[in-house]
Amino acid sequence: MSASMSAQELLLRQRTQILHALCSSGSAEHLDQVLDILLSRGELAPEDYQSIQVPGRALYTNGRRLLDLLHAKGVDACALFYAALKQVLPGGQGAACSFPGFCSSGGEKEGNYPSTCAQALLTQRPSLVSELQGRVEDALHSLVITGHFSSADCNDVRLPIYTPSQQARRLLDHVRSKGESAAEVVLCYVQQKRGSGSSLDQENWTPPKVVLKYQKKLSSSVSAQSCFLSTYGGTSHMHLDDIYTEGQLELAQYCDDVHGPLGLEDVVGAVGTVNREADTVLVSGDAGGGKSTLLQRLHLLWARGTLLREFLLLFPFSCRRLNSEQQELSVKELLFERCCWPDRQREEIFQFILDHPHLILFTFDGLDELKQGFSDERRLCCPTQRAPVHILLFNLIQGSLMKGVRKVVTSRPEAVGPALKKHLCKEVLLQGFTPGGIDSFVRKHHRDPAVASKVLESLRTKNALLGLCHSPVLCWIVSHCHKELLGGGEGSPQTITDVYLMILQHFFQHRSSPKSNAGTSWLREHLDTVLHLGQLAFEGIGTSCFIFSGAALDKCGVTEKDICMGFLVQSRDMSRTHSKNVEFLHLMMQCFFAALYIVLSNNADRSVISNLFEPQNTRDTALGTTSCFGVCSSSTEKPRQALQGEAATAETSNLKITATFVSGLLSQRHRSLWLHGCPSAVTEKRVRQVVRCLSKGMHKHFKSIPPPVGGEKKSMHAMPGFVWLIKCIYEMQDSRVAKDALSRLEVDHLKLTYCHIGPVECTALAYVLQHLRNPVGLQLDNNSVGDVGVEQLLPCMHNCNSLYLRNNNITDEGIRKLLATGIHCDSFRKIALGNNNITEEGAKQLAEGLKSNRSLKYLGLWGNKIGDAGAVALASALQSSTSLVWLSLVGNGVGDAGAGALANIIRNSTSLEELWLTENCITRTGVECLIQALENNTLMKSVWLINNDLTLEEVEELTQRESRLTF
Repeated sequence: MSASMSAQELLLRQRTQILHALCSSGSAEHLDQVLDILLSRGELAPEDYQSIQVPGRALYTNGRRLLDLLHAKGVDACALFYAALKQVLPGGQGAACSFPGFCSSGGEKEGNYPSTCAQALLTQRPSLVSELQGRVEDALHSLVITGHFSSADCNDVRLPIYTPSQQARRLLDHVRSKGESAAEVVLCYVQQKRGSGSSLDQENWTPPKVVLKYQKKLSSSVSAQSCFLSTYGGTSHMHLDDIYTEGQLELAQYCDDVHGPLGLEDVVGAVGTVNREADTVLVSGDAGGGKSTLLQRLHLLWARGTLLREFLLLFPFSCRRLNSEQQELSVKELLFERCCWPDRQREEIFQFILDHPHLILFTFDGLDELKQGFSDERRLCCPTQRAPVHILLFNLIQGSLMKGVRKVVTSRPEAVGPALKKHLCKEVLLQGFTPGGIDSFVRKHHRDPAVASKVLESLRTKNALLGLCHSPVLCWIVSHCHKELLGGGEGSPQTITDVYLMILQHFFQHRSSPKSNAGTSWLREHLDTVLHLGQLAFEGIGTSCFIFSGAALDKCGVTEKDICMGFLVQSRDMSRTHSKNVEFLHLMMQCFFAALYIVLSNNADRSVISNLFEPQNTRDTALGTTSCFGVCSSSTEKPRQALQGEAATAETSNLKITATFVSGLLSQRHRSLWLHGCPSAVTEKRVRQVVRCLSKGMHKHFKSIPPPVGGEKKSMHAMPGFVWLIKCIYEMQDSRVAKDALSRLEVDHLKLTYCHIGPVECTALAYVLQHLRNPVGLQLDNNSVGDVGVEQLLPCMHNCNSLYLRNNNITDEGIRKLLATGIHCDSFRKIALGNNNITEEGAKQLAEGLKSNRSLKYLGLWGNKIGDAGAVALASALQSSTSLVWLSLVGNGVGDAGAGALANIIRNSTSLEELWLTENCITRTGVECLIQALENNTLMKSVWLINNDLTLEEVEELTQRESRLTF
C-alpha cells in the first residue's frame, strides 16, 4: 500500500481524533490555520473555503465538512492535510493523529510565483495573516485613503466578535472581492513594513496625547489604591513593598517547557499558554491564599512602569464591589464610571481602547464572590450595549466583548467549572507560602530581628501551626499575635479555628479593661459585638453579600463601637460615587463571624446546621440559601425575603468554610467560651448535630465506592467534598469522631488526586487517617503537598503501605522529612515520587533510608533530576533487595555511569522484573553494561531505553542481541 493511499484511509480511521484535536478547545484557530495552508497550496479553492466556513455554524460541523471534502478530493489532498495538521497542532496534541509518511511542508508554495496580486493573497495567506494580526487598523486606513474600502467595509472587519487573526483573514477575504488594485494596496503595505524593518510592531509609535494624559491619571489612581496593604487592625497600614512576599505560582497544566515555579511576569506572559486564541488568565487559589495581594502587587508594579510595560492601560475591578452594582452598564461605562473617569475626550479614548485591544489589561479579583455562577448563554458583542454587570463580565471573560484585551481573573478553584475553563488561555495556581516564604514574611512583618527569630523558632517546634502558616492570611494572624504565641497560654493553635479565635481574643483584649483579660471574660465583655457582627456576616454569607451599607449595619445593630474593633473596614472604591460602605477584612473573617453567630445565637433553628452540612453542598452547584439560612434570623422582620432571588445562588464554598469554623468552634476545648452566650444544653445539642452530619457525609461517600474489579484492590476515588469533611473532623479535634467517621471505610487504596490538597489539608488527613483500622495505599498525585505537606503527613505514615506523591513540587528537603518515619515502615510497598524537584542529594538521602527496607516493591522517580550520582546511590542501596519488582528513573539525566551502577541491580536481584530508563542520556557504553548484566538474569522481563543517546543502527543491533531491551 502506498503512503498516499494510507493517508486517505487514515483520514477516515482517525476522523474522531482529528476533530477533537482541531475543535475541542472551543477556538476555531487551529481549523483556520489548516484552511490557510490548504488555500495557499491550492488544494482548496475559495469556493471550498466558503462552503466550510459558514457563519453561525458549529465548529465541529465545519471540521466535518472539511474532512468530507478532503476525502472526496483524493489521496494528495489528504496527505497535504496531514502535513498542515502537523505544522499547526502542538507536538503532544498532534501525536495521536500524525502521519509519519509525509513531511511537514505545509507552508506556502515555493517556485510557482503568483501572476496577480489577488492570487498572492491566497498563496501567501498564512504569512499575511500572521503579519497583519493585531495590525488591521493600519491596513484598513491604507485601503480607505485609496478609496477601496468604505466605513461599512471597515466596520465589518472590525466586529469585536472576531479574534485578531480572524480580523486579518476577514480583511484578506474582503480585499480579494474588491479586485486586483485593492490586493496591490495590501501587499504594498506589508512589503513597505518589511522593508522598513519594523515588522509591523511600530516600536517608535507614540499614543495620542489625550491617551497618555489619561494613562497618567489612571496609573496614579491605581498606585494610590495599591501601595498600602490594609492590616487586620483596620487602623494602620503597611506599605506593600515592605510586606509583600511571593507565593508559589505554578501552571495548572503540566508544560514540558516550564521547570520550577513561575514569576509575577509569567502570570500575564506567554509561558504555559494552552489556548492562544483566548485572552483570559485565571489565577486560582484557596481563600486566604494571597490572590488579591498578588493582583495588588501587579497593579502597583504596572503603575510604576516596572512590570507589564506592554500594556498602556490597566483597569482593575473587584467582583465583590461589582456585586453591589444594581444598574445595567456598558463596557464604556464600566471603564470610565466604575474605574477612572477621563477629564476630556472620552470618545477618543474609548475608540483608542477599541482600536488597540492588545495594549489593554483588565483584572477582575474574586470571580468566586459573584452572586451568579458563570454562564455563556447570553452573548454580547457591542461594547456600548448595556447589560447587567455579571453578563458584561462573563462576555468579557469569554471574549465575546473586547476580544484581544488581556484579562486576569482570580477565583477559588472550586468555583471555576468547565464552562469557564474552555475560555482560558491558561490557569495559574497560587499555592501559598513555601517554607522560605514563611520565613521571609515573618521577618518582614517584625522590624525587630530578635522577635522575628523567636516567632520562627516557635513555629518550627509547632508542626501543625507551621503547616497552617502555608496560607498567607493565617501566617499574618500568627505573626501579628506573636505575644500570645510566645507567651504559651493554653497551648499553641492547632487548627484554623484556633488561629481565628486567637486574633479575635487579640483585638478584644487590646480594647478591654485589664480586669477582663483573664479567662473568658474578654468574650463576655464583647458578646454583643460578636453577635452584631455575626448576624451581619451570617446574612451576608446567605445572600452572597460582602459589602454592607449603613442600612445593613443598622438592621443588624452594628454600632460605631463595633466598627472600631477593627474587623470591618471601609470598602475601597475607584468609582466616582465614593459611597461609605464597609466590608469584613477578609472573606474568611466574614465566614468566621457567621459561624460564631450560628454557635452563639438563640435564634438559630436546628435545621441551620443540618442544611449547612447537607451532603448536596459537596456538589459544585450552588445551594439555595433560603433552605439553609432562611429560618435563622427571627430578630429581623423578613428573614426569608432577605434570602430570596439572586441570593439563592449563594456559593457552596463559603458555606463550606463557615461549616468548617462551626466544627472548630464546637470542639471540646472551646465550649467553655460559649457558656455566657448560649445554654450548655443547646451547645451540646449542636455538637451532636455536627457529629451526626459529619458521620452521615462520610458514610455517604463510602456507600458510593464501587466493588473492585476482579483481581484488583478495592479503591475509593475521593472528591473535594470528602477532603472538606476531613477538615471539619480535624477542626473538632475529637479522636472519637475521627474513629467513627472511618469505622465503615473498607478499602485498600484511597485516591485523592486533583483535590487541591496543600499542607493544611495534609495536617487534617494525617489526623484522621491515623485512625484507620487497616493500612491503605494513599494516592495524592497532582496536588500541592510540597515539603511542608510531607512533614504534616508523617503521623499517618504507619497506616500507609503505598504512597503516591507525583507532581507535588517536593524537593530534597521533603525527602529528608519523609525519611523520618515513612519508608522505615515494614509494610511500605510502593513509593511514587515522579515529576517533582528531587536532585542527586535527595536521591542519596532516599537511598540511605532504603538500605534497611525489605518490603519495597515499586519505586517511581521519573521526571526528577537525580543524575548519575543519584542513580549510583540508589543502585548501591537496592542491589541486594529481594523485594523490588519495578524501578523507574525515566527523564532523570542518567548517563553511562548511572546505567553501569543500575546494571548491578539486574545482576544481583532475584526479584526485579522491569527497569525504566527512557528519556535519559545513556549511550552504547551504558547499554553494553546492561546487556552483560541481563546475561546473568533470566527473571528480568524488560529494560526500557526509548529516547537515549543511540543511533538507529545501534538500536537495531542492540535489539537483535538482547530482545528484553525496548528502544
